[in-house]
Amino acid sequence: EVQLVESGGGLVQAGGSLRLSCAASGFTLNDYGIGWFRQAPGKEREGVSCISSSGSTYNSDSVKGRFTISRDNAKSTIYLQMDRLKPEDTGIYYCAAESYYICNGYGWPNDYWGQGTQVTVFA
Repeated sequence: EVQLVESGGGLVQAGGSLRLSCAASGFTLNDYGIGWFRQAPGKEREGVSCISSSGSTYNSDSVKGRFTISRDNAKSTIYLQMDRLKPEDTGIYYCAAESYYICNGYGWPNDYWGQGTQVTVFA
């Protein structure tokens, strides 16, 4: 069974950092592109960071220079390091996977989804 489990969310003051994890099971992570998404209250879900199976990455303009996505295939885990957090980064963060997905900003991987983890940034 394919499963993605996010963790690492929490409450943090603006300017602080959090590291989210996305643990994958039931498939070979090496062959998948992974995206991180977020959904703020009353807003649509948006893609923020993506890492291809090759390791290339893409970040949306809203997080460029502040968020870093990485992968540890041996641990079947994708990370999202979030620095210099802002209140507008608040939302539920999800990871999603798609086989052999190339992250180039023209779309986002979306075959399998996790349940999300809450991130709240207060001023």
